[in-house]
Amino acid sequence: MSGRPGPRKLVVCIDDYALGPGVDAAVLELAARGRVSATSCMVGLARWPAAAAALRSLAPGTIDTGLHLDFTEAPLDRSLRSGLGAFIARAYLGALPARRIAAEVAAQFDAFEQAMGRPPDHVDGHQHVHQLPVVRDALFDQMQRRGLQRAWLRGTRAPRREPGLKPGVIAALGGARLRAMAGARGIPVSGCLLGVYGFDADAAGYRQLLAGWLQRAAEGDVLMCHPARSEGSPAGDPIATARLIEHGVLASEAWPELLAQAGVAVGRFVPA
Repeated sequence: MSGRPGPRKLVVCIDDYALGPGVDAAVLELAARGRVSATSCMVGLARWPAAAAALRSLAPGTIDTGLHLDFTEAPLDRSLRSGLGAFIARAYLGALPARRIAAEVAAQFDAFEQAMGRPPDHVDGHQHVHQLPVVRDALFDQMQRRGLQRAWLRGTRAPRREPGLKPGVIAALGGARLRAMAGARGIPVSGCLLGVYGFDADAAGYRQLLAGWLQRAAEGDVLMCHPARSEGSPAGDPIATARLIEHGVLASEAWPELLAQAGVAVGRFVPA
């Protein structure tokens, strides 16, 4: 007798851990409650070591903890900091300083491992810079040097029927090449990237977006989110309001209800 199929497992990943107290508080709360299953860490900020200590206090196996490669907010070498548009342009024009980019990627891996006492479970990029030329070459070099065959990469492929231009634009900036290079090296990559929107929704709108993403979700996909509590956010954070709205929804009973309605469960990444 065959049983009913179980729920589809979806990785729910909070980006920007260590960016500010409100982000960190949201990660720790939602992870402890089983509302999310991964977080990606920004290691170039002065508060990273203390934030890492709080993250280590979670029960083992609670979430995947990854490296959020960053060149647009707070790289360790501050002279490499760049606006996103300029960074993308330089990457595709072959104008990025490859040796300095490689050194920065290595330093961010080191900073993660020194604070967490282990390698990252996964790697992605702040504003998806991990998929760009030069950066992705340095990323694969470090994964090989460190023997990180079991760490997974976050893909940027847009789901079919995903509304709006933004998901497709993100994917077109290097997602297919990242996936091909990872496949040649035996490195697992997540499926489609859900959670892309303009950070302009109110609570009702965000619930509606979540419902749509959950309906389109497949095993191995990642739902990216950016919640924060009100403990404080960095000065000038352009998505501060959206972070609070996301937290309000993900912390409410609406979130498990949406998951149940869609037949989806929050889970950690399992390579296909």
